[in-house]
Amino acid sequence: MSEKTFATAINCMDGRVQLPVIYWMQEKYDTAYIDMITEAGPTKFLLEGSEEQLDAVKTKINISTDNHGSNVVAVVGHHNCAGNPVDRDVKEKQIKESVDLVKSWGFGVEVIGLYVNDQWEVEVVVE
Repeated sequence: MSEKTFATAINCMDGRVQLPVIYWMQEKYDTAYIDMITEAGPTKFLLEGSEEQLDAVKTKINISTDNHGSNVVAVVGHHNCAGNPVDRDVKEKQIKESVDLVKSWGFGVEVIGLYVNDQWEVEVVVE
């Protein structure tokens, strides 16, 4: 694992999903560090946030990609999310729409969508 590599996750603030996402991304992308951009219900936040809120997320992604060299951004949704309490099928649709949104921002990096299930395991929704 390279000690100088980063990846980025737009993840929920819920502490239950932090380590599963970190470990999965470290293994999948052979990277040491995961920059976390957290919000309660991140897909809802991305899809319904104000321009100012989205600009703040873009600024954080920019820091991760430009300053840390991250070349992948994961958008994460999860089971039993208090900030976005919707069914899994709705959550997966939101993940896909959020991935499209982040791609549209033109960072030139890979953008993927992940779902953390009721066993706290990471599943790929969009690759």
